[in-house]
Amino acid sequence: WSEWSDCSVTCGKGMRTRQRMLKSAAELGDCNEELEQAEKCMLPECPIHCELTEWSQWSECNTSCGKGHMIRTRMIKIEPQFGGAACPETVQRTKCRVRKCLRGAGIEKRRWKEAR
Repeated sequence: WSEWSDCSVTCGKGMRTRQRMLKSAAELGDCNEELEQAEKCMLPECPIHCELTEWSQWSECNTSCGKGHMIRTRMIKIEPQFGGAACPETVQRTKCRVRKCLRGAGIEKRRWKEAR
């Protein structure tokens, strides 16, 4: 028999084979034995890379006036395994600016609370 071939895959489950030759062509008709053998081979598991959903829509700005922020998110569909690529960020934040806040608005709120 020849040496076993390399596994048919680079990771996970595959097959490998080996062959042998007849010593003479005259024996071909009388030969009932196999000339090739195959067997399963198992290599380390294939890496599974992180998979994510698409980004959500941006949220509303978190303030009614002045500077604030908005966020968007995405979910992990498949966690990485067996040395697969890690998941990138799942939350993004960006600045937003709504109309200018009116000066003195804070003073009016304080007076209103004190009056209650």
